[in-house]
Amino acid sequence: MDIEGYAKRGLRKGDTGLAEKLADRIREVKDISPEGAKRLAEAVIVEARATLDVRDDVIASQPCGVTMGAFGVGSRGRGDFYAHSKIAEVIGKTDAVCDSSQMDDSGVVKAGGQYVVVTVDGMHSRLSDFPFLAGFHCTRASLRDLYVMGAKPVALFSDIHIADDGDVSKIFDYTAGITTVSDLIGVPLVTGSTLRIGGDMVIGDRMTGCVGAVGVAKELTARIQSRPGDVIMVSEGAGGGTVSTTALYFGMHDVVEKTLNVKFLEACESLFEHDLIGKIHAMTDVTNGGIRGDAYEIAGTAGVKLVFYEEKMRKLVEPTVLKMLDALKIDYLGVSLDALLIIAPPENAEAIMAAVRSKGVKIDIVGEVLEGHGAYLVENGVERDFTPKFRESAYTPIKKLVGEETPMSFEEMKKKVDQAAAHAIQKKERMVARIRSRDSDLSAYSSGKPQKLKSDT
Repeated sequence: MDIEGYAKRGLRKGDTGLAEKLADRIREVKDISPEGAKRLAEAVIVEARATLDVRDDVIASQPCGVTMGAFGVGSRGRGDFYAHSKIAEVIGKTDAVCDSSQMDDSGVVKAGGQYVVVTVDGMHSRLSDFPFLAGFHCTRASLRDLYVMGAKPVALFSDIHIADDGDVSKIFDYTAGITTVSDLIGVPLVTGSTLRIGGDMVIGDRMTGCVGAVGVAKELTARIQSRPGDVIMVSEGAGGGTVSTTALYFGMHDVVEKTLNVKFLEACESLFEHDLIGKIHAMTDVTNGGIRGDAYEIAGTAGVKLVFYEEKMRKLVEPTVLKMLDALKIDYLGVSLDALLIIAPPENAEAIMAAVRSKGVKIDIVGEVLEGHGAYLVENGVERDFTPKFRESAYTPIKKLVGEETPMSFEEMKKKVDQAAAHAIQKKERMVARIRSRDSDLSAYSSGKPQKLKSDT
């Protein structure tokens, strides 16, 4: 519970009984005396009031009136993809070999004559009560993102934030999940950060975190390299954090075991062992948003048309997992299956698939790359649009309640998001100019050439 947010909402409403109400909320979570809760509530209100109405443009953020949930940010659908495209605009053009504008799995820079590939993945938010699973699946996801760029992982780093009342054991269980994958694949966890969520201002035991990875590559397999005439291959998938979450919150806990493997990583290793990376145009992992989301992003980035055959893809989903998804009426094409998707010239397909199969991992050709635009699914002989929904397939009871459809106000929200991104870009440019000017003035002053310092305003 965000007690600072609770206090600020109360102050804005002019709630005269705020201290007593907040003290009651605190005691619902914390084992604390009424007097202690009242003192804590009063201290929170003092701090909340001090930052309630900050007008300085640099310090304060300018709200756009669109919430994360309403726009679908983090829900791996149209709203989320749109928000990420705006993040790329705020970052701007960089000197990186592959940056966020390409909507790829990792970023790439060149250093010391080789490609350095960096990525980071956040743990699944619904695995807060299951730290080992959170760490395991987050690590696997991060390593996948390196492999599909054609990189060999060399190091892992982690971050974990636990709210004030969270048990310290979560740190160790989360780390054990990370290092289980680390030990199996031989990539060390070398550094990280451990903090409380919101410091003293967030109570409860919620946990969040991420795992990042660094790798090196000689050749890249970025999405933008997909070409007409290529074939699309997909390996078997049993899911990761998303499928685990589905199984947990629908009471099908035995399915979780199916997700605990490193088949994807071993399949990628086989491509290096057989020197096949150079024969692949693009790779990605079928994760959040499912193959719908990946197809949409690849087609847009590379400017091509992707066609998938549903019958072939269905056969590559782990049977127990597929049975669960079908029983719950969850579209398997719109959730993370943790499968490996490879795009390559047809003459290289057999060698690629033979290498993957040598690790005991199923793989097959499921589609093709054509001239044109967009992504399409062939189902029962009929080619249909394969555009992702507003949110990924609803895979928990709450997500089913929220739904997957695009809200009527989406276009209106997009305009507000556009304005927010534009404001952030302007703020960045203004601050860069201000700081450079100030540093220039200070440099001239320290060099023995005093001059009047320019005003920040």
